[in-house]
Amino acid sequence: MTNESLSQGVRSPLKWPGGKKRVLHHIKAVLPRVGKTRLVEPFVGGGSVFLNLDFDEYLLCDTNSDLISLFKAVKKAPLKFERDARQYFTEQNNTAEQYYLLRQEFNDTSDSYHRALLFLYLNRHGYNGLCRYNQSGGYNVPFGRYKKPYFPELEIEHLSHKLKKAEFIVGDFSQAFECVKSGDVVYCDPPYSPINRTSNFTAYTGAEFSDEDQRRLVQCALKAKGKGVSTLISNHVTEFTDDLYSSADVHKLFSVQRSISQNGKKRNKVEEVLALYANKG
Repeated sequence: MTNESLSQGVRSPLKWPGGKKRVLHHIKAVLPRVGKTRLVEPFVGGGSVFLNLDFDEYLLCDTNSDLISLFKAVKKAPLKFERDARQYFTEQNNTAEQYYLLRQEFNDTSDSYHRALLFLYLNRHGYNGLCRYNQSGGYNVPFGRYKKPYFPELEIEHLSHKLKKAEFIVGDFSQAFECVKSGDVVYCDPPYSPINRTSNFTAYTGAEFSDEDQRRLVQCALKAKGKGVSTLISNHVTEFTDDLYSSADVHKLFSVQRSISQNGKKRNKVEEVLALYANKG
């Protein structure tokens, strides 16, 4: 078993900014579970939450089409995906020159399966696990200079089992909310409202997540509550979010250690909130 073992919860095959593995116990403590239910994730990201929660069904949504293409490829043919992806994890490919060649290959191709394979390679070889695109849609994360990037074989295997019960949406979070039905449970991990608004960065897919988007998400949660759906939302604790979630039924506050600056070595404890819009039915 490697240092990225599965011994302490299930890891995603992907590195992902703001992943929720460290705070899953807080999420589990607040997230409702009633009977046989479906978990809906409008911002699925790397998937740490659904990978560690046992529901009968999953509806996974994200604006990142490459991420969803990877999930679809793993679901359709996990052994083939693992075999094809492993070919990129070689000593020869772990150089800056080869990384930038493969990054350009990724940006030049429109083949969704080929992009899914390269997406995993870029994610594991790129700087600090970032997922970032420029305004033209080109992936632009620099080379990470890791001694030996980890190939997530066990994580792909576990992901494939979970995805047997999953359906997918590529698009805005509102599209996921349009599909909810009574009894569903929704967990939302949107790009966080900034603590320091002068250093805001939420544009992982080339589109900023604004205050208006944050308000729109709350409106979706309130509308879903009227349909018999409970929604849990994660965010930073700020003056803005205090006001934003004033209509929530439950607030859980906790501290978590995160990097909150461009200097990845600067990690401080920040306050986070879980706001629950509970189905009272």
